[in-house]
This record gives sequence, C-alpha cells and structure tokens, in this order.
Amino acid sequence: MVDRARLFHVKHVIALDVGGTGMKAALIGADTTLLHEARRPTERERGPEAVVAAILDFAAELREIGERRFGEPPVAAGVGVPGVLDEDRGVAVFAANLGWSDVPLRALLTERLGGIPVALGHDVRMGGLAEGRIGAGEGARRFLFVSVGTGIAGAIGIDGRIDPGAHGSSGEIGHIVVRPGGPACGCGQSGCLETLASAAAVGRAWAGASGDPAADAADCAKSVRSGDPRAVAVWGEMVSALADGLVTGLTLLDPGVLIVGGGLAEAGETLFAPLRTAVEERLTFQQLPRIVPAALGDTAGCLGAGLLAWDRLSTEVTA
Repeated sequence: MVDRARLFHVKHVIALDVGGTGMKAALIGADTTLLHEARRPTERERGPEAVVAAILDFAAELREIGERRFGEPPVAAGVGVPGVLDEDRGVAVFAANLGWSDVPLRALLTERLGGIPVALGHDVRMGGLAEGRIGAGEGARRFLFVSVGTGIAGAIGIDGRIDPGAHGSSGEIGHIVVRPGGPACGCGQSGCLETLASAAAVGRAWAGASGDPAADAADCAKSVRSGDPRAVAVWGEMVSALADGLVTGLTLLDPGVLIVGGGLAEAGETLFAPLRTAVEERLTFQQLPRIVPAALGDTAGCLGAGLLAWDRLSTEVTA
C-alpha cells in the first residue's frame, strides 16, 4: 500500500509527554491523527542536565522525521512535564523526580527546533485536556479529570481548555486532606488523599494485609473480584477516601463530567461501581456528574501536548 502521507505535504506538530522514567512522543496532524509515535527513556539516572539533553535530542529527531516523511517541518511543539511549572514563561520551576529547578525548557526547545512556537504544560493537565476535549469528556462544558496512579492529580476543564490556576498548580486534588492525622505525605501534610487512595497506597495496604511484600493494587483488585475479605476491606477503605476527596472537588467545581484515569482506573467496574455509589451517598445539594473512565489510555498525554501545540500556534497566528 502506498503511504499517502509521503505524496502530500502534511501539516503537523511535535508532541512530547515526559515522565519520570520514560518519554512518549508523537507527530500529530491538525485533526489529532497520530502520524508517528515513539518512546525513549528520560535517562534521569544520568542527572537533570542529561534529561534536558535527552528531551532536546528527541525533539530534534522528531523534527527531522516529520520533515522527511511529510514534506515540511513541524509548525509547533507541545511538551507535558511533571512538577511545578510557570507556563507563561515556559519554565519548569521544580520537578523532584527529574531533579529540575528553573529549567527554561520552552526557550531551549524553541532554539533547538528552529524558532517554532512551543507550548509547555503539566503532564496530568495535558492528559486531562485530551480526555476532556476529544476523549471521555468530549462535549462537556465543565469537567474534572483525576488521574489515580502512583500519586493522584487532577485537571480542571472549562470550555475545552484546562485552567492552570493563578500560580500554575491547580488540580492538586491528591493533596486534599481527607483523614486529618493520617499517613504522612511528601507534601508535608498528613492524611492527604494520595496517601490513602492512590495505586501506590492500595499496593502498600494490600501487601501488608496479604503478607505478600510484592503485592500491588492490581493484585488487590483481582482478590476483590475473587471475594477475599481482606482485599474487600482494603479496597473499601480506598473507595471511601477517594469518594471523600472527589466530593470536595465536585462541591468546589460543579463539573458535568468526572473522568477518572490512571493505573487504578484499569480495575474497571471493580472501582467504578462502588465509587459511583459512594460519591452519590455523600452528596446533599450537589448535582451528581457522570463518572466515567478515561478513554484514551497512555496516548492521552501526547494527544494533549499536541492539542496544546495547535492552540499555541492558533494564538500566535491571531495575535
């Protein structure tokens, strides 16, 4: 079969989703088609400067691939990274798992990519942008995306865009205190939602309850489905804490759709059936939103970075 993309010029953007251990990347068309996908390690074991170099090299490689395959260079780039960001200045202020402090990532990428517009965003918010605009929340005017994985973080969506907050740290629902005096959290508080309801927290609790130090959250979900009362108890504590945190978010934001993603959401109805019930039981005057699983899987971050790049290009064109 002839690759039609090789016969015609195809306008596209670079999308990079940078994680603690690996990077996912794509070239994305104007209609959000994934034209090319690739992965690389972040090489964080070599230090923060090596991580930045790996990102710049990967982006440059993607630029070359795009120009070679689609007849023209990418028109913009979007990058999602973890940590605290100053999106207006394009600076990665702090990222503990990458060892970063005040990295001018947008300026570095703009220079490396020949001056094209570059947008920088938070990795979870990029996943939320994709889920809200073209995924599980498509068509919703207001949505809340919550990723329940090793930690818990969220994204607040309004009219198809993500609100980063006044200081770039909106959506940190994992640090709502749901059990005062509970487990210590890395943020300095005790009893935060992610210390009790993240996949990591469930894994720790189930490892203790089962006596298997290698057990994780997926093992717990499997044991819940088989009716193990110890697993049912651990799972029930998680659902209770998660529902308490989500209801706080719903009360503040009044979304039409609540999208739950991340590793724990892979448990499917083992999570969603009791979670929907627990949230509904806690509501009084609040309206119950649709509570749905994320739909885009691990491509959400790249798709969100691509959407951000197209948004950035549109803003520059109309400015």
